Amino acid sequence: MAALDDLPPLREVIAAHGLAARRSLGQNFLLDLNLTRRIARAAGSLHDHTIIEIGPGPGGLTRALLLEGAAHVVAIERDERCLPALEQISAAAPGRLTIIPGDALAVDMAALVSGPARIAANLPYNVATPLLVRWLETEPWPPFFASMTLMFQREVAERIAAPSGGKAFGRLAVLSQWRTEPEILFDIAPRAFVPAPKVTSSVVHFTPRAQPLPCDTQALERVTQAAFGQRRKMLRSSLQSLKLDTAALLDAAGIDPTERAERLDIADFCRLARLLP
Repeated sequence: MAALDDLPPLREVIAAHGLAARRSLGQNFLLDLNLTRRIARAAGSLHDHTIIEIGPGPGGLTRALLLEGAAHVVAIERDERCLPALEQISAAAPGRLTIIPGDALAVDMAALVSGPARIAANLPYNVATPLLVRWLETEPWPPFFASMTLMFQREVAERIAAPSGGKAFGRLAVLSQWRTEPEILFDIAPRAFVPAPKVTSSVVHFTPRAQPLPCDTQALERVTQAAFGQRRKMLRSSLQSLKLDTAALLDAAGIDPTERAERLDIADFCRLARLLP
């Protein structure tokens, strides 16, 4: 661990490599090692797992994961400017860090690991939701990862963990809670980042459910997109975009056609999805 501890402070690394954060890449660098180590510890046991990290930037969380004992970290970074900084970390932790240049949305992450794995990341804001949905749609299930510990804008985190019945409950909550148990762990203030975003961030831990309610992923996507696409309307109206007999569909599912989407629970949406042709 001495070599990792001897690495220069992240502010010096950013200055040395000219790593001004780019809004186009959704970058906000987290420099406080106390916070990054707190995120790493929140991910769970790291010693016997490969950790997949998305958008490591200059490597603040990468260092923390290694310092907290991660057996191996696979870091996927799109910004080529950050690669020399990550190479410094790799040299300080021989054999424990693999750097993959490229777009995380185009990488087959399951193929990167052969044993127990976790996902931990300060996700770039502009790809956070697409990446989460992709992981939630992983087939087969249970997935290749034992958990996900991810940072989002607070508003997105609230939508992920929202209970049914409230305004925040929507498609993201249904998909997240159908296959995982999401828990908001703690918030991180804007001042902890460089540059400081305009919003508070939240760290969310996802534990995959071993046996989610039986349901086809694509069918659930269709139902939630239709139901929440016009969330102010009653289901008998909002579900008409499915081009089906809406009244018969809701009757077969035992759901009141005058209800609105946010009043349903996960089981209701799964029943609707199973009834789609």
